[in-house]
Amino acid sequence: MDVNNGPSEGSGNGTMDIEQSLLQQFSCMGTTDKEELVQQLQKLLGSSLNYSTAAFFLDMNNWNLQAAICSYLDIENSTKLPSMTLVQDPVASESESIEPNVSFQKVWHIINNGPDQWPTGCYAQCSDGNSFNGGRVVLPPLKPFEDTHLTVHMVSPPTPGVYQSKWRLCTEKGAYFGDPMWVIVTVVEEGTMALTQQLSSFSELGASPQPEVAHNPFIPQRSHLEHTQDAAPQGGRDYNMW
Repeated sequence: MDVNNGPSEGSGNGTMDIEQSLLQQFSCMGTTDKEELVQQLQKLLGSSLNYSTAAFFLDMNNWNLQAAICSYLDIENSTKLPSMTLVQDPVASESESIEPNVSFQKVWHIINNGPDQWPTGCYAQCSDGNSFNGGRVVLPPLKPFEDTHLTVHMVSPPTPGVYQSKWRLCTEKGAYFGDPMWVIVTVVEEGTMALTQQLSSFSELGASPQPEVAHNPFIPQRSHLEHTQDAAPQGGRDYNMW
């Protein structure tokens, strides 16, 4: 795609919803800070572009912002993104408590709810928040309405607090697709979990105590026959020894 720095007519097919004046504004900034250029490209193209893909397209176009945008749109507009939905989505307010530096795993049940098979090379990665040392997970090319369990091995942060992590599926080219997946973890001080479990155990033991009947050895035990005769109508013999 040819790049034209001036305003062009009928450019809606190429740049879609991106305003030409906004492109010129970023181009005129003349910044050479690569980190800032990556952030600008992500802002223009929205959540469909992750950091590594933005850096790739900028590097491919000699870090020219407008040229990188045009290159990305040329490729992505001709490619239909896969579909994915969560079968079981964790409640956003749900928080798991865990001690610092503890290994754990997060599992999501996902399904290809689209009409096409996923392309090879799709993967899951952290797109925002704390990654909990979780790495990229490669996914199989699911067929339509085929499901799988995505498992990510993680480690809790060393400092107590509330942490969250947002995970997304990506195509081989780095475009996000499907439902976002969340991890919300509350890291507590070391030893707190054991104390909480002990208190819970004590509560369960004392929740409904069964009354114990003390046996007095000086009171003779009554036989089954005596209990039966006590239940007889009035007039029967009294077997009470006292």
